[in-house]
Amino acid sequence: MKQHEFAYTFAKLNWDAERLGIYAKTATDVERALCSGKRTLEDFKALISPAAEPYLEQMAQQSAALTRQRFGHTLGMYLPLYLSNLCANVCSYCGFSMANRIKRKTLTLDEIEAECRAIKTMGFDSILLVTGEHETKVGIAYFRQVLPVVKRYFNYLAMEVQPLQSDEYAELKALGLDAVMVYQETYHPVTYSRHHLRGKKADFEYRLQTPDRLARAGIDKIGIGALIGLEDWRTDSLFVAAHLQYLERHYWQSRYSISFPRLRPCAGATEVKSIMEDKHLVQLICAYRLFNPCVELSLSTRESAWLRDNLMPLGITNLSAASSTQPGGYANPEPALEQFRISDERGVDDVARAIKQAGFEVVWKDWESLYSGIS
Repeated sequence: MKQHEFAYTFAKLNWDAERLGIYAKTATDVERALCSGKRTLEDFKALISPAAEPYLEQMAQQSAALTRQRFGHTLGMYLPLYLSNLCANVCSYCGFSMANRIKRKTLTLDEIEAECRAIKTMGFDSILLVTGEHETKVGIAYFRQVLPVVKRYFNYLAMEVQPLQSDEYAELKALGLDAVMVYQETYHPVTYSRHHLRGKKADFEYRLQTPDRLARAGIDKIGIGALIGLEDWRTDSLFVAAHLQYLERHYWQSRYSISFPRLRPCAGATEVKSIMEDKHLVQLICAYRLFNPCVELSLSTRESAWLRDNLMPLGITNLSAASSTQPGGYANPEPALEQFRISDERGVDDVARAIKQAGFEVVWKDWESLYSGIS
């Protein structure tokens, strides 16, 4: 195990000890964290602890101010484009799991073109390509064909697919790839193995090292996060923060984003172990912003319209809108192959209008990688 890989840092963290540390924080710890100029992981523990709940209004005010200071009065818009629901993994919480008996589909290049044209009329210029994890049928050979097609339509191209090797990421970067989202789901190895029953995704450490491989390939933006509900959300969130801190120290050339996916109903749904109430989501978003004023925070249509509108000013920098979680869902919107059910079902114009009514400018295009090193 190499010291410059996150696995080395991760091995020094003890889940039970960190969890106890979070729940042991007091009001004094929270007040100290709120007054701190440069916050540490210990401060972050205090901010996500139960002791911080009475300070939510103060956290929200500081979070909003920090976000405006760093990102201005703007909110970026992106859209997920689902290419395939084929998957070689068995995961308890995902509608695309190989164990689920659903109709499978992988878009052809012509179908991808149709999706791109449909999405382009909606105004988006930042796209997230999503697939199930199937190396042979939806792997690097497929991506080599797909990226040049999609890049003709959109300036900023992100992917959320199975973990790849650094040389493969470098190859895709040369074809126009700008960002990759790869979520650990949970940082608790035992719980991870309980929910990932078969396939390459069952390899906890290989997935854990993916952001390292992405950074070494020079990917502009790397997205990390945990699937909220599989384990204690506070402890998983601490591990996400530790992962972010490690990445920024070792690979400062890349940008980073964090997402907050809460478990949603899907085929073969799993039981939620750790319930996160809406007020806790507010607390977590604010805690991440106070911990790191520069990290991008993304919120998907998993959340309700009312909640998303109220979270906009507090720390969020990127929103999806009018999302379809099934392959081919924009050109042919028949909900038969979706990964999970969305909650905010508004059209893109309605979301854009809500953003403007909240006093923000809608940004349809992410930063060009040419300028990503300019602060």
